[in-house]
Amino acid sequence: MLKITSKDNELIKHIKKLKDKKYRDISNEFMIEGVKLVAEAIQENANIKQIVLCDDCERSDLIPKDLMYEIAKYDCVYVTENLFSYLSEVQNPQGILAVIGKNNQENQIDYGQDIIVTLDDVQDPGNLGTILRTVDSIGLTQILVSKGTADCYNPKVVRSTMGAIFRIKIIECEDLVKTLKEIRKHKFKVMVSSLQTDNSIYDVNFNKKVIIIGNEANGVDVNIQNMADEKVKIPMLGKTESLNASVATGVILYEYVRQKLNK
Repeated sequence: MLKITSKDNELIKHIKKLKDKKYRDISNEFMIEGVKLVAEAIQENANIKQIVLCDDCERSDLIPKDLMYEIAKYDCVYVTENLFSYLSEVQNPQGILAVIGKNNQENQIDYGQDIIVTLDDVQDPGNLGTILRTVDSIGLTQILVSKGTADCYNPKVVRSTMGAIFRIKIIECEDLVKTLKEIRKHKFKVMVSSLQTDNSIYDVNFNKKVIIIGNEANGVDVNIQNMADEKVKIPMLGKTESLNASVATGVILYEYVRQKLNK
């Protein structure tokens, strides 16, 4: 197996540049790191372009032998410990990373699902990763994101999805208002969270709904609020007026789950 020792190697340069969003967009690839994520990528038949191993990894117990057997089926290279640290995004690397092709080639919206979750300029990578994980947990397979939303393939986002990034189709919308108008033609209603309503999430039938999750600081864009078919709020008994975006998403989506189970 090939062993790379120099930062000047073209593959090393390529992987290093994947830390930059513009380069990820150009190459249509992203990087994952760690035993669990690489194992998830293999299990989900992700488009694995390259696996990089620290040359020390076989002498450690970090990577299970059964995973090493699976890894051997892919295009793999070894790098020195210093070179792996140079590529790594974490403080205590496990000695394995991979380059993955994005799953966004098929950009068509699936109108066969009950609800469509849409993010309007959500900025925090931790929130974004948790939302993707929550969407995956309720059985949805797609999410719409506005152009102003943080990059779903940011390394921090990828880590916090806990593997959901391989199962969720991410559809970036150049013009979110225009996309929502098109979705309406398929008998979906646009639903936004708002404090200017008496309707709670428990008053709404979660069927054929586009659920908009707004920016952490400013909420849902005013143009989308104005076109919304339904406005709802999460009832709160304390003095706090709003919830973290990912927490709010979880509360809303699990009301959908409750309704679905009751059917």
